[in-house]
Amino acid sequence: MKQVLSLRIKLDEGAQLPRYASANAAGADVFAHIPSPVEILPGNTELIPTGMYLELPDGYEAQIRPRSGLAAKYGITVLNSPGTIDSDYRGEVRIIVINHGKDPWVLHPGERIAQMVIKPVVQAEFSVSDTISDTPRGAGGFGSTGR
Repeated sequence: MKQVLSLRIKLDEGAQLPRYASANAAGADVFAHIPSPVEILPGNTELIPTGMYLELPDGYEAQIRPRSGLAAKYGITVLNSPGTIDSDYRGEVRIIVINHGKDPWVLHPGERIAQMVIKPVVQAEFSVSDTISDTPRGAGGFGSTGR
């Protein structure tokens, strides 16, 4: 069963509210709030404004993730994925976009640039110990459980 969380969002003039593209979408599309097209050259990054400010309840975060269509078709992705927006952050949500493709790519005003997933947060209580428990994997690192 789907949970619904009421979320307050402030928008700059002309900015768009996030939208779910389908009834069961986990991520809501987030839109670029830019005055004119932005060209992103291969290998370059751009910090894209959304004109959106969130008021997340305590115990939640917003994760900013790439759009699979942009990644598959053009090599465009979100650099720090997932990007975390903490519940006490009140600044503008901005998206770090990178062009991993071979060609320049142009982002247009109002275009869908990322998706946002709202998740509950669990904070740990950290304590120092002289030992930790052993497992069959042990200290096996990258690739130690198979291909």
